[in-house]
Amino acid sequence: MGDSVGVNEADEYIFGYVLLNDWSARDIQAWEYVPLGPFNGKNFGSTISPWVVTGDALEPFRTESLENTTEIQPYLQEAQKKNVYDIKLQVTINTDDKTDGNVIAETSAKNLLWSFPQMVAHHTYGGCPLRAGDMMGSGTISGTEVRERGSLLEMTEGGKQDFEIGQGKVRRFLEDGDSVVMHGYCEKDGVRVGFGDCEGTILPAKAL
Repeated sequence: MGDSVGVNEADEYIFGYVLLNDWSARDIQAWEYVPLGPFNGKNFGSTISPWVVTGDALEPFRTESLENTTEIQPYLQEAQKKNVYDIKLQVTINTDDKTDGNVIAETSAKNLLWSFPQMVAHHTYGGCPLRAGDMMGSGTISGTEVRERGSLLEMTEGGKQDFEIGQGKVRRFLEDGDSVVMHGYCEKDGVRVGFGDCEGTILPAKAL
């Protein structure tokens, strides 16, 4: 408590990386924003992939993050220019009739504006402690193209238009029985490192 982690040593505090779906009920979350802020729209569950991939395994896939035109405070300025990983990410939605959905989004972790060391450094800058086993999420990773949008809310323009998920089916929001499957891997020079599938299924709400 009270100490901070320097951005250029923060890598040493990260054991490894997983795919994370921190499920969001966007319709509830939109209602909560004013005046409460997100609460029940974000607090009901998370899904992670089965494999924890170490930074050493991802080292060959380092690359530069997006250009940040915002002036960065000194405590976030990294010596390492290649500060993110080119993790290729895909998302599919499978429906309750077990129909395999098409890939609805493809992006890469190189589209992050902030690196993981920067996130750790910023988290601790005010003296907030870290404990072994703590998990931090990057937030939604989206690219510049429509197909690179990282959430259904972005794909549907805030739930205003249908988005095709495959086999002629469309969604604006997820429905009971839908399974969201996130895939992630790195590949270069014949070497491939994968995270396994990050999959979760929407079940009917319990009766009140």
